[in-house]
Amino acid sequence: MLTTVVVIVVVVILAFLGVAASRSDTFRVQRSTSVNAPPAKVFPYINDFHRWEAWSPYEKLDPAMKKTYSGASSGKGAVYEWSGNNKAGEGRMEITDAAPEKIQIKLDFFKPFRANNLAEFALEPRGGTTYVTWSIDGPRPFIAKAMSVFINMDRLVGKDFEVGLANLKRLAEQ
Repeated sequence: MLTTVVVIVVVVILAFLGVAASRSDTFRVQRSTSVNAPPAKVFPYINDFHRWEAWSPYEKLDPAMKKTYSGASSGKGAVYEWSGNNKAGEGRMEITDAAPEKIQIKLDFFKPFRANNLAEFALEPRGGTTYVTWSIDGPRPFIAKAMSVFINMDRLVGKDFEVGLANLKRLAEQ
C-alpha cells in the first residue's frame, strides 16, 4: 500500500515537472487600444517617466513608493527606479529606444523576484486615431515555467495593461 502511494506521488511529480519543462522558454503579454488622438499627443505620456503617475496602474500599488529619476529627462536614456511595498516591489526601467512609432524599455525587477524583460509601446497612426500596443517580453526560467502551470501571466499582467491603456486613452483624448 505504501509503495503504491509513493509510486503515485512520484508519477504525479514527474508529470508536473514534464508539463512545466514543456512550457515555452519565453513569455509575451500584449494589449492594445485605439486612442482618438494623433501619436504626437499619446507619445509624451509614455516617453517621460514623470508622466506615468497619471496613467500607469503600477503607480498606485504603493502611495509611499520611493521613486528616483536619472539620466535623460525623457526619451532614450531616461531611467526610473522604484522601491515600494510587497505589491510594488523594487525595480528599474530605462528607455532604450524612443521614436514616434515605438518606445522600448529595459525593465528589471529586483523584488519580489528577479526578472529582466523588455517592454514596448507601439504607436500606429490610423487616420486621426492611434492604435497603441503595450507589450512585455522576457525569458521564462524553469521556476517561472512551473509557476505558469498554476498562474496565467497573460491574465495577471494583461488586466493591468488594459487599465493602463484605458487611463492613457482618457488622458490623450482630453
